[in-house]
Amino acid sequence: MMAHEVRIRPLSGEDAVDLYRVRLAPEVMRQTLALPSLTLDRWRREVESMVVNPRNHCLVAIVEGEVVGAVNLEVGHGRRGHGAALGIMVRDDVQARGIGGRLLDAALRMADDWLDVRRIELEVFSDHTVAIEMYERRGFVREGVKVGAAYRDGADWDVVMMGRRRPDGRD
Repeated sequence: MMAHEVRIRPLSGEDAVDLYRVRLAPEVMRQTLALPSLTLDRWRREVESMVVNPRNHCLVAIVEGEVVGAVNLEVGHGRRGHGAALGIMVRDDVQARGIGGRLLDAALRMADDWLDVRRIELEVFSDHTVAIEMYERRGFVREGVKVGAAYRDGADWDVVMMGRRRPDGRD
């Protein structure tokens, strides 16, 4: 499978089961803050909540009719309404094929061209160098490190905080 076979579209409620499989993939579990105790019923409720929440803008990557990844922008409100938090995941068996980059590019286009989001922030485990490099290639910068902020593999791990300001200066 090549990245050009990927279709990006908005999340729908029918994607819950496929997205649940993505969420529970071992490497996705390891590199996100997800827990293995998440039930399908609870996940379905979370997906439905994302679908109806006007501040959530979730896109999924489809390959051969299956959801294999997702990116979510959660736009802030009030004095943080110009910003959004970003989360992304790609199923283990299709990682390193450009799908994460395509999802990220689609989210950045939506933020820049449709949502007037001027700042996007995210957090990533400090050892996830592939993801950090992908974010940096798209204008994200390291803004700090939360030392021992997350528990994984039986130990505390550092989390890198990254941010991106809209690059064209349309603030």
